[in-house]
Parts: sequence; C-alpha cells; structure tokens
Amino acid sequence: MVKIYSSIYGKLVETSEISDGVWVNMVLPTDEEIDRISSELNMDSDFIKAALDEEERSHIEFDDSNGQVLILVDTPYIKVKEHFEMYETIPIGIILTDLCIVTVSLQNTLVLEPFLKNMIKTFYTFKKSRFILQMLYRNSELYLICLKQIDKQSAAIEESLHKSMRNEGFIQLLTLEKSLVYISTSLKSNEIVMEKLLRYDFIKKYPDDMELLEDTIIENKQAIEMAKIYREILTGTTDSFASLISNNLNIVMKRLTSITIVMAIPTIISSFFGMNVPIPGINNPFAFWGLIAGSILICFAVIKVMSKRNMF
Repeated sequence: MVKIYSSIYGKLVETSEISDGVWVNMVLPTDEEIDRISSELNMDSDFIKAALDEEERSHIEFDDSNGQVLILVDTPYIKVKEHFEMYETIPIGIILTDLCIVTVSLQNTLVLEPFLKNMIKTFYTFKKSRFILQMLYRNSELYLICLKQIDKQSAAIEESLHKSMRNEGFIQLLTLEKSLVYISTSLKSNEIVMEKLLRYDFIKKYPDDMELLEDTIIENKQAIEMAKIYREILTGTTDSFASLISNNLNIVMKRLTSITIVMAIPTIISSFFGMNVPIPGINNPFAFWGLIAGSILICFAVIKVMSKRNMF
C-alpha cells in the first residue's frame, strides 16, 4: 500500500501524485509499487527493500549518486498472542530525497499514527529535516510508553501469582522478559543511528532541530536505562517465584515422607502377627485391641518427635 500526503494550510491531505514536499508512506508495498516509487524518485530499490527485512539492523546508508539517505530504525509494535499482549520491534525506513520524504514499513506502525491523525504540532511534510527528527522523537517516546505498559503487566501477573501459582503466569512473565530483550537490543541500535545524526550534516539542522535531536537522544537513553531496570526486576521476580515453587515442593515432599513413615509403623507391627511363629498373648481375647492401641501410641509418639524437629 502506498499513500501520498501533503501539508496544506496546516492539515495533512492525501494526494495522488508525487511532488515537492510530499510524504510518501509505504506499508508492505508490492513489487510493482516498489518499482513505481523507485522509478519516479530515481531511488535505489534496495533502500525500500531494506526496511521490509525483519532482521535488518538500524543503520544509516548513503547513495552518493543522487544524494539520498536511508535512515533505518527499529520501532515497537504490539503483538497479541492468546489474549496476551507482547512487544516486538520491526524496522521502519525513512528515506530522505531532494523531492520528498519516504517512509517504509512492514505494517501500520504506532510511530506514524499521530502524524496521520494531525496530532503533532508544527508538523509539515515539506519541512523534511524536522519531520525526520519528529518521527525519531515520537519513536523514543513510544518505547517509554511500551516499557511502562510492560511494568504494569508484570506487576499484575506478580499479584496473581501470589494468589495462585499457575503455569500461565510464568509463561507470561517469560514473554515479557523476551519483549524486554527485543526492546533493549533495538534501543541500543537506534542510539548509534541518532548519535550519527548528531555528528553528521547530511540533513539540515536548525537550532530548534538540534534541540529536538538532543531531546530524542536523551529520551532514548532513558528508555535504555528503564529497559535495563525492568529486565533486572523481571528476572529477579521470575527467579524468586521459581525458588518459591521449589521450596513449596520440598515442604510437600517432606510432609509426605513423614506421613509415610508414620503409616509404616502399624504395617510393621501387624506383619509380625502374619508370620508362623509363636507370639506372647496370642490366645488373649484382647490381644487384637492391645495391638491396635499399641500401634496408635507408637504413631503418636513418632508424630510428636517429628513435630519437634519440624518434620510436619
């Protein structure tokens, strides 16, 4: 899907033709659409295809022949699996040309949603440098929002595990931990890209733009620290619950072993009467009840000794 937008009187309007200062948004484009945009903008099709590779790392690439620049960063997205939200990242390509800005992604991303809905102040498609920095800043903010949601989810799961130790809860914790790994890796890659933007002058940066870029780098660093902290907390929580389950299992096994020992006492005593050997008092009519009473007394004595040693 390819859509072309232009800022007219401060509002985003969809157009049909590529002209100076427009924004070309490509979402999972077909081969025909890739060839069309590449041809109209005299662009290397590999710039577009790079953003369509899920495994592509964040980087900046130059095409000296026509002065075009590809800025590839990772952006978070929410994936629902079995009614549970997990977070992953996908690449989004921002291609700067002399004529316009081109964005390429595998699916509709949250980072572009506020731009499409005219929610970003001072956003104009023809201000290409500022548009790129606004997208990067919004992307860093989006990571912070996702991290806060992960923290809330982990707190809710932890509370439910206090009430009931279910496998589902532990699977969800592991899923969140996996999400934090994806986010941490992507944030570090994005940091390298933004530091290059700060050093290089391939996009025009006015004083306000420099301030926005510095704010973006700060937001990204904050997200990296938050991801690190949340990951450590989540790992500690998972390890604590694993130790708790192991301890509970040991307690159950200890009690079962103690019960087995106590129940073995009457069995051992009664087994003597099953042997073909003379036993004192065997002809006494109260021998059976005496045996039962003796077994019970011995059991109570063993239970008392074990209780003092905290075996029950």
